[in-house]
Amino acid sequence: MYTRKISRAYVRLESPAERSFRRLPKHVQASYIHQAQSMGADPISVYLQSRKPALDSSAPSAVSYVQNLENGIMEVRHAPEEGAEMARERIRRRVVINGKQQWITGLTEQEYAENLFDAMSGNAKAASAQKHNFQEYASGWFETYSKPNVETTTALTYERQLRRHIYPILGEKCIEDIEVGDIQRLFNEMDGAKTTKDKARIVLNMVLDFAVEDGIISRNPAKSKRLKVTGKQSGETEPYTREQMCFLAQRIPMVRNEMDRTYLAIQMAHPMRLEEVLGLKWSDVDLENGLFHIRRAVTHPDRNQPEVKETKTDASRRSLAIVPSVAAMLKPGDADHFVVGGEMPLSYTQVRSMCRRIQKDTGFEESVTPIRFRTTVLTDIYDQTKDIKQAQAAAGHTTSAMTLKHYVKGRGDSHTSAAVIADAYGM
Repeated sequence: MYTRKISRAYVRLESPAERSFRRLPKHVQASYIHQAQSMGADPISVYLQSRKPALDSSAPSAVSYVQNLENGIMEVRHAPEEGAEMARERIRRRVVINGKQQWITGLTEQEYAENLFDAMSGNAKAASAQKHNFQEYASGWFETYSKPNVETTTALTYERQLRRHIYPILGEKCIEDIEVGDIQRLFNEMDGAKTTKDKARIVLNMVLDFAVEDGIISRNPAKSKRLKVTGKQSGETEPYTREQMCFLAQRIPMVRNEMDRTYLAIQMAHPMRLEEVLGLKWSDVDLENGLFHIRRAVTHPDRNQPEVKETKTDASRRSLAIVPSVAAMLKPGDADHFVVGGEMPLSYTQVRSMCRRIQKDTGFEESVTPIRFRTTVLTDIYDQTKDIKQAQAAAGHTTSAMTLKHYVKGRGDSHTSAAVIADAYGM
């Protein structure tokens, strides 16, 4: 037995050595008892003496535990005032046992000592049980906390980052053993744009933050300032030229399929996301007042089947004025039908096929790309009005910074800019 000092009082508790001895198989215990009887000694002392050679000299903390327990006393510090609360930090110390370096952890000194003796006694099952496989832990986090509480598209993005990038490097490691260098190697081995690596870092951060909260690790190595995440910048979406837009506008009547014509007229003349155009129902089209009411979106999380959901943000729920010539082309259908698609919204494959048909029918020289239409329209709204708040409202963005950074590209060139300065300064 050993004593624990609490507020100047000593309480008799089962020692880690006794508990470790009790966990040994019965025939092993009997062997130690037989040796102790022949030596006239205590079985626990014989057990401790037999385990001493397993400890390397570079493990002073482990040696001190053996010595303290042999002496029959161990003092563990506690808050002197009854009921006082202290932040509990997980103990984590590196020792060498049988020439092999390993980490021993515990929430308390007693738990640490028990785990140490389990490792010393060759109880591999108990020693490994205290560690947590990263892939198993991350999978549990994803299924319990992430997937049920985020959009389907977001959940698929998280799962893709884990499966493609994180698990191949860290999947077999224990969370307790992951160091900053392991995470740096993960990013070093990833190809592609920096934005892809940033997505992986976001997911890894969330998993390791949960591990900190669960007391498995004391700090999140993915937040180290030593980490360097580099990569090529993602290509910007270039707007179509005004000549290209005029070309398409003049050739809308040449598109043979009525649904394709309707899509092209709406998408190329209004700053709407593809998912917003696909989410329009005829009940959202107010021809009397010349407005599109954007109330829902249609996305393709698995790059095929459509999913009807809420708009991307609250700011995305908005009303947009319909270009008069486009309003004249629209032929209202059933109020509950989709403007592009009919009874059911289009799948991802159907959208791609529609864009190829439009390119072929119009003889357009480049691919028909929905995101480029949105970028083009927002660029020209700002270029014509110089009102960023108007462009922001039309885009359905929460902040004007988003509009400026990603969608407003500017139409002027250096000659135009020079002319503006010359006119302003009378030069």
